[in-house]
Amino acid sequence: MDQRAIDTITDRLRAICLALPQATEQETWGHPTFRVRKKIFVGCGDEDGRMTMSMKAAPGEQEGLLAEGPPFYFPKYVGTKGWIGLELDHETDWSEVAELVEDSYRAIAPETLIRRLDD
Repeated sequence: MDQRAIDTITDRLRAICLALPQATEQETWGHPTFRVRKKIFVGCGDEDGRMTMSMKAAPGEQEGLLAEGPPFYFPKYVGTKGWIGLELDHETDWSEVAELVEDSYRAIAPETLIRRLDD
């Protein structure tokens, strides 16, 4: 995947993440991470020429998403903590990404910010 494609995908993901209450972006490990009150709810990067992201799965969702197979995968380091990985490309379903990002945000954010989503 060329740098222009990676930048375009990152910009789409950034727009979804930063639309959430008090979400911020911080570069960590050389890649963007998206946080709410300093806690990461989405991380992304370019691994072996593939654009990927990882996020906290809603309770009970990790196994189902992994069973679907690609583009979902078990991410190293955080998979054991209930996170799910997703490869991003030109076929990505951005509606699904937005839902998964919101689920991850809801799992990480404090109740006061979750209520703002529901209002």
